[in-house]
Amino acid sequence: MANVLIELSHPFFVLAPMDDVTDTVFRQLVADCAAPDLFFTEFVNVDGLCSEGRERLIKRIEFTPKERPLIAQVWGKNPENYRKMAAEFVEMGFAGVDINMGCPQKTVVNNGCCSALINDRELAVAIIQATQDGAAGKIPVSVKTRLGFNTVDFTWHELLLQQKLSMLTVHGRTRKEMSAVPAHWDLIGEVRKLRDKIAPATLFVGNGDVLSREQGLALANQYVLDGIMIGRGIFQDPFVFAEESPWSTYTRAQRIELYKRHIHLFATTWVRGERRVPMLNKFCKIYINGFDGAKELRERLMVAGTTDELLSILESA
Repeated sequence: MANVLIELSHPFFVLAPMDDVTDTVFRQLVADCAAPDLFFTEFVNVDGLCSEGRERLIKRIEFTPKERPLIAQVWGKNPENYRKMAAEFVEMGFAGVDINMGCPQKTVVNNGCCSALINDRELAVAIIQATQDGAAGKIPVSVKTRLGFNTVDFTWHELLLQQKLSMLTVHGRTRKEMSAVPAHWDLIGEVRKLRDKIAPATLFVGNGDVLSREQGLALANQYVLDGIMIGRGIFQDPFVFAEESPWSTYTRAQRIELYKRHIHLFATTWVRGERRVPMLNKFCKIYINGFDGAKELRERLMVAGTTDELLSILESA
């Protein structure tokens, strides 16, 4: 299988993995609006995928051809499960596997996973090596992380860069900072300098507070980055990856129609109730925004209990 990362033009744009957001439904909507160069899945637990809970979790990595190239982002504690799942991801047709070493959520960290690995470096290295063994050179292995745990710690990035990763993404905050401060792009630039010295073949991606393609291009040029990852920016503009986004000119009717498409696709994808309808509330403000009466319409939509009810409200809006 070809290494899709080699084929990317620079700078490339990536849709960030976001829990209960970047499922197959939303990725298809983004692909229809303006596709990024790379998609990421939601993050999924490898230990759960290798347990009796697999059936419940497998929905997190469902995808269609429209969402390619797609990187599976994973987290967990057991290196052997990373090895098993990396081999499976090859067979499933993923373009790569990314290890989440940055999620700051308390429950995850207290379990020794994600950003907790910044303080458990022996396990972090074992996980990377096991994932690389499972991928067997057939798909690239990458890591997404933060600037440090409680404080900025470049020794962490030095260690990661010594692992022959295909790509490293750095979110410009420490775990302690969560999302409470602006992203430190100057420090992302310092990690990029380390990349140049230690592992020039590793692609380097910056992430944090990017709200438009233009802003991303400026940051990529300023800090000499290979790629830019956009997360929350997609909530302000579903066309954020377009060279010229039409979103600011979208009418009320066009915005409502796009949300209806999202709801229809949600209903036809999760026909067995694999996803609960309240998940759609996260997307409501994307579409139902920027026109008179949007706030009142959102309030009605947010209490709807079924997709039929949502569509009925939108039809009569």
